[in-house]
Amino acid sequence: MSSPPIVLTIAGSDSSAGAGVQADLKAISALGGYGLNALTSVVSETPGIVSQVRLLDADFIADQVRVLFGGFPIAAAKTGMLGGRDQVLAVVETWKQLGQGRIPLVVDPVMVATSGGRLLENDAVRTLVEALLPLATLITPNMDEAAVLWDRPVTDPGEMEACARELSTRFDTAVLVKGGHLSGAAADVLCHAGSVSWHTAERTEGVHTHGTGCTYSAAIATCLAQGLGLNEAVAEAKVFVSQAIAQHFAWQGGDTGIVHALNHLQQTSA
Repeated sequence: MSSPPIVLTIAGSDSSAGAGVQADLKAISALGGYGLNALTSVVSETPGIVSQVRLLDADFIADQVRVLFGGFPIAAAKTGMLGGRDQVLAVVETWKQLGQGRIPLVVDPVMVATSGGRLLENDAVRTLVEALLPLATLITPNMDEAAVLWDRPVTDPGEMEACARELSTRFDTAVLVKGGHLSGAAADVLCHAGSVSWHTAERTEGVHTHGTGCTYSAAIATCLAQGLGLNEAVAEAKVFVSQAIAQHFAWQGGDTGIVHALNHLQQTSA
């Protein structure tokens, strides 16, 4: 049996296992990769509430990454929730030493949870922009995150495309602006090497999950680890995350009522 490509996720732990490294590892496994994780934080949350966040020491984050690079032939990586300035810098410095120029890096610039909880400290945003984003192979902001990076609103497909083009030029990397907050079809725009492509899927209404951004970026990283080109990797990841939403799980929860979760591992063909 051939061994699968190894994908590293550098992100936070979600106690409800729907987002963060738990979602990443499910997506990586479902798409045929072997997942490793370097934890940046531990978050106490459900799909509707972020209760508490604990950031891990920067030295410990860096050590996890170093140990994993020393032990495995990592083929691609992604970052998710990093939390604070020190945590961002730890990832930047270790990536420059171990990964830069060698393997693809997908950066999901996680700033705010779906529930509205803040997941990136204010002083870390500037460090993320100045130090980490220029190292990325691909940046995957949603519309709210894109607006922060672009410093102006992103409210429609035209602004999404203009934002993707400008950010791609500014950071000299590919940018995928995700249109999940728009009405109608779920459409995302990828700007890569001056070219623009749209990736669209039917929207599933009435689903209230979290972890879609984590899942999407982990899926893209896995496809890149398997040798796919960027546009093809985004296309395959878009199908995967759309099916994870459409084929979601639902339970009767406690205080929050019905709880939804993405379906990473038991999908059927669309």
